[in-house]
Amino acid sequence: MTIDWHAVITGVGTGVTVSILYFAGLALSVRLALRLTRPIYVLLPSAALRIGLLLSAGWLVTDGGTLGWAFAGYALAFFLVRFIATLMARLPRVKEAGCN
Repeated sequence: MTIDWHAVITGVGTGVTVSILYFAGLALSVRLALRLTRPIYVLLPSAALRIGLLLSAGWLVTDGGTLGWAFAGYALAFFLVRFIATLMARLPRVKEAGCN
């Protein structure tokens, strides 16, 4: 079995980019939703848009197929970015120094 490294690198590059956008959009929509009385009006369209972006990019990078080296790289990149995003979310925040 030979590995198509060009397809893997293409999948990883696209996966990292789209995944960063996905989780940045998630963070932004959650922050906005926490300020609203009806967060569903932000969270539902945001989820639909982010999921559509993620699936569309995955479809394009694999040329409409579900198996292959590009898909493996894309999926690996998503889970790597997801792991990093969850680690960053668990870090304690440093509060800004206020002048009283």
